[in-house]
Amino acid sequence: MSKPSPDVYEQGKGMDAHNQVMREIRSRKEASYDPHEPTRVWLDEDNTPGGVKSSLTIILNTGGCRWARAGGCTMCGYVAESVDGGSVSHDALMDQIDVCLSHEADNADDPADLIKIYTSGSFLDEREVGAESRRAIADTFADRERIVVESLPDFVDREKIADFTQHGIDTDVAIGLETATDRVRHDCVNKYFDFADFEAACTEAAAADEEAGEDVEAGIKAYLLMKPPFLTESEAVADMISSIERCADVEGCHTVSMNPCNVQRYTMVDDLYFNDGYRPPWLWSVAHVLEATAAVDAIVVSDPVGHGSDRGPHNCQECDDRVQKAIKDFDLRQDPTVFEQVSCECELTWETVIERERSFNQPLTR
Repeated sequence: MSKPSPDVYEQGKGMDAHNQVMREIRSRKEASYDPHEPTRVWLDEDNTPGGVKSSLTIILNTGGCRWARAGGCTMCGYVAESVDGGSVSHDALMDQIDVCLSHEADNADDPADLIKIYTSGSFLDEREVGAESRRAIADTFADRERIVVESLPDFVDREKIADFTQHGIDTDVAIGLETATDRVRHDCVNKYFDFADFEAACTEAAAADEEAGEDVEAGIKAYLLMKPPFLTESEAVADMISSIERCADVEGCHTVSMNPCNVQRYTMVDDLYFNDGYRPPWLWSVAHVLEATAAVDAIVVSDPVGHGSDRGPHNCQECDDRVQKAIKDFDLRQDPTVFEQVSCECELTWETVIERERSFNQPLTR
């Protein structure tokens, strides 16, 4: 792809124009949320550098992502689920943690080994989650084996990571990198930072890992977006393979999670979708990328949210559940031969899309 000149980012153009559109779309939100209740909580299993572990995933209800309030990412509707007013008190956040612990006690035989905490923004941004709350949450889960917290790279530093590693908890920071290609991240996702900023965050995590000692690990989990808007299916596949390979080569990044884009409300992707300008990725594309990157020096996983629905990653509906099951199996086993067990006539349609879809006619199919 050609490199844009600096003037495309002038007022009213480029990223500024994206932000204007996103602010208008987000203003349509009507719902409000209780600051004492988490957005979501669930139990699952996850593949980690220490093996497959039972997990408790927590999405805290905060004031929302700082970048999203400026306009934000074209595909992300999570800020629409955030608390009005821009901040949540320490006591309210700890009430949310208590709700999650009660959910775990009621639905799991034993406490989860892995805790994953997201905020629909940055857990390490102290405007979202203050230092007092961060340290209290670290204390709460000090008896677990591993914790994952989400953050933009700006807020990643070794001192914040040490709040967790000092308890002997293996600690990972999940960064929504989306793509290793700066132009795609800026122009398609509308995310402001560069790949170099991600590398700097990995350096901080590597330093935290070294300072934590031999028995405790710290590292980065890169979140990538499969098929942001404005890319054809083949462009999205090629960019994702390249991005996974580049992330795996960065010291400190041990896991790459490929998130196939789904259509969330109050987003630019939602507007494009309703005007026939966007189709979520094919599950065949997800499987192809996982097969193509199975040999990289990192754990590569994917969890297609909303699979099989028109607004989520899908094939023909007949094979969606089978392909999703194979993807989940790959996540746990890292064995690409699982995809040899699934097939469908719609693969021919997907192959045609890969071959023939162009920017001026995409999406070629629904």
